[in-house]
Amino acid sequence: MLEKNKKRLLILRFSALGDVTMIAPVLNELLLQNPNVEIYVASRPFMETIFKQFPQINFIPVDLNKQYKGFFSLFSLYKELKKYKFDYVADLHNVIRSKIITFLFKIDGTKTATLDKGRAEKKALVSQENKTLQQLKLTTERYADVLRNLSFQLTLSHQLKSFVKKEEKSIGIAAFAAFSSKMYPLEKMKIIAKKLANDGYTVYLFGGGQSEIIELKSWENLNPNIKSLAGVISFDDELQHIAKLELMISMDSANMHLASLMGTRTISIWGGTHPYAGFLGYGQSMEDVIQDNNLTCRPTSIFGKNPENFKNFDYFQNLSADYVYQEIKKRLEK
Repeated sequence: MLEKNKKRLLILRFSALGDVTMIAPVLNELLLQNPNVEIYVASRPFMETIFKQFPQINFIPVDLNKQYKGFFSLFSLYKELKKYKFDYVADLHNVIRSKIITFLFKIDGTKTATLDKGRAEKKALVSQENKTLQQLKLTTERYADVLRNLSFQLTLSHQLKSFVKKEEKSIGIAAFAAFSSKMYPLEKMKIIAKKLANDGYTVYLFGGGQSEIIELKSWENLNPNIKSLAGVISFDDELQHIAKLELMISMDSANMHLASLMGTRTISIWGGTHPYAGFLGYGQSMEDVIQDNNLTCRPTSIFGKNPENFKNFDYFQNLSADYVYQEIKKRLEK
């Protein structure tokens, strides 16, 4: 519902789950600091569940695979979005489709701003010849910069905000990732899950897809304290369960960002990618990162897709199950 006397802001981001999830806490802080703005997020329909945690953020489902598949259909999408009479458009994606929509708004007189992805510095970060291994700007700060360029005042807290009471001695494990370079070997992770369960923690397993569901179900046989939620509950219920965890253990994956969204501390394990690229979960600490700092080739990619000369490379060769378990235990005791 459009509210009078409020400036209307359109956010464009159509990409992967983790990228879209990172937007939510930034927009929540924008609203807290700018109560005179009304926010609308245009993204893939599946992403709507993310923003249910923030009912003050409006969601516009955009199906780019069906309803707005072709190039010319973007003009139809623009006409639909124009009906909202937006005062600002923030392109937090910076790809051809979002740029076209943003351009159409711009020539119509709407104030617009576009994400700077920092491509050159990210290229230097993954280079094997002249690698520049340094912390780059956090992606959430890049999102915030776009909003600042639209003249909004915004200071990010980078703090986790918990919504519910935590379940005592509960740990979540999200063992899977979109790329193999980011996925700690399952056999090693299985050992860690068993050790934590033996320590008296209730270990909840998260995953999706038939093969993952079957794999994680078999882990329940290791210890009665291990419970697989894969394929058992809805995505909405999964988020609520993540919110109750004392701790999440994940890869550099969407689950890290979902845990941040729900205010849950996360110990993240990194392989071919690196938190220096700016994708550490919002409010998470570098002290809770586990990675092989002696593997000088790292990172080899920003998002996890290996270059040809690193196909099937084992980024976790020096991170034994016992080592990672001990590192997790150290952090649990802090």
